[in-house]
Amino acid sequence: MQLLTPLHWQDYELIDCGDFEKLERFGNYITIRPEPQAVWKKRYAYSEWEKLAHVKFVPKSSSSGDWKSLKKMPDQWTINYPLGNTKITLRLGLTSFKHVGVFPEQACNWDVIYNFLVDLEKPKFLNLFAYTGGASIAARAAGADVTHVDSIKQVVNWANENMQKSKLDNIRWMIDDALKFVKKEQRRGNLYQGIILDPPAFGHGPNGEKWKLEDNILEMIDSVLEIVDPKQHLLILNAYSLGFSALVPENLLQPFSAKHKSNLSIGELYLNAKSGVKLPLGIWGRLEKK
Repeated sequence: MQLLTPLHWQDYELIDCGDFEKLERFGNYITIRPEPQAVWKKRYAYSEWEKLAHVKFVPKSSSSGDWKSLKKMPDQWTINYPLGNTKITLRLGLTSFKHVGVFPEQACNWDVIYNFLVDLEKPKFLNLFAYTGGASIAARAAGADVTHVDSIKQVVNWANENMQKSKLDNIRWMIDDALKFVKKEQRRGNLYQGIILDPPAFGHGPNGEKWKLEDNILEMIDSVLEIVDPKQHLLILNAYSLGFSALVPENLLQPFSAKHKSNLSIGELYLNAKSGVKLPLGIWGRLEKK
């Protein structure tokens, strides 16, 4: 079991978290957002939080809310993340569902993806539940042939914008239900040397297909493993669910690992706060064979 936290961020910092909130710096701007995992007390006084923050998200319901302005800042801005001898650029923005366009803990996976793919010759990479495309762009920066799949057109357009800002091109964009897409690839006989999937706890496909993590993850993994190149591969299963243990991906991936002599590792992602606390942000399982 490995606990992983990003080590190379310069444009992101978790300053403090607690009382179901987190204080974060994205580039030059500081936000206060809800955080269900932060069940402990804040380490810094709330008056310090409000002095630092530019904006605070105020929930109106379980899925939406408004941003309360505390200091002047733009609605959109960019940050960079270093990868090898290059960098990727991500456009951020204040959304009505508290997100800003990046999950900073995912930089751990971007590093693994880049370092695995950069030494391969013309690898194929698939990003499922791909959001704004950090993993897609990391794979493309490593020279991979990348397919990016998400069910929401707006976030696919956002990912395309991130690709362009990162001075990259030729990512294949697919607005599709992830499981349906994988089954189509299975029928076509396509294989990938790299795959990441980061499924939500709940979700919907573009045509109303329902996704519930505990109900659908087994079928998804079984289907994904059919399109993994057994000779050479990196597969990352990432999940942010308050109820899931890292033993879940271990149990899901172990039969494939044993059959194809693939290295299996599991763990948790977390962010180290400047205040000294560690914020858990999901579990992962990884298959790797070069």
